[in-house]
Amino acid sequence: MPKFSIFVISFIFIFSFFGVFIYADDAGTLHKDAILIPPSLEYILGTDRLGRDILARLIEGGKTSLIIGVGSAFIASFIGLIVGSTAGYFRGKVDKALIITVDLFLTFPTFFLLLALVSYISASILVLIIIISVTGWMTTARLIRSESFKVSSQPYIKILNIAKVNKLKILLKYYAPILAPIYFVSFTFGVGGAILAESGLSFLGLGIVSPQMSWGTILSGGKDVIEIAWWVSFFPGLMIFLVTFSLINISNYLQKLTNKKKVQNSI
Repeated sequence: MPKFSIFVISFIFIFSFFGVFIYADDAGTLHKDAILIPPSLEYILGTDRLGRDILARLIEGGKTSLIIGVGSAFIASFIGLIVGSTAGYFRGKVDKALIITVDLFLTFPTFFLLLALVSYISASILVLIIIISVTGWMTTARLIRSESFKVSSQPYIKILNIAKVNKLKILLKYYAPILAPIYFVSFTFGVGGAILAESGLSFLGLGIVSPQMSWGTILSGGKDVIEIAWWVSFFPGLMIFLVTFSLINISNYLQKLTNKKKVQNSI
């Protein structure tokens, strides 16, 4: 079990959502006498070019980044689960229609599709969650569809269909437990991808706008002073890296468990 990755993720969530109770400095307060102060005892992670405390901004920005990451990954994985299981179960024309829709979405590079959508819509936390989830469900749908085909070929599913058992009951009782591991793998991987997508948009100035903040906007704010104040960009970049790397490790572990279970079932 990737215990270190789980510890890192748990710590970052606690840091982002409860850190304000320990470190009370306001993320938006301007300290005119403390501009671009390097990490010190007074300012643990230093200050930016407006004298704002980087640690306080990381705590506040972490809430936004994590909410967008978890929210969009949940919605994207859920859409992928519904589309994939529906295509795999009903097959035929339903499968063809859904797979054409998936292929159309996959035709466009995801990040450029994000840029196109965000450029016409004022970004906010809710808008980014919707846009990132709408552009990120296709891979999950394909994985779920492939696994659903295998489940549909099982003799007990055919018997249930012949017995005219309610289709919703079949999907919930027999498909859901088998497809759940794939959903969780896609979800953990999707959180990291969503955080990276939001950070990329915010870095380009198309994501979260002031007075809201995220790790991406903090990172973007430090690009102009990176030669003289490395800490402004380093720490938000480090948080993004730790979350993404830890979630990939957890996702890989869940995938190994899923593959191991498949091998045991086949034996």
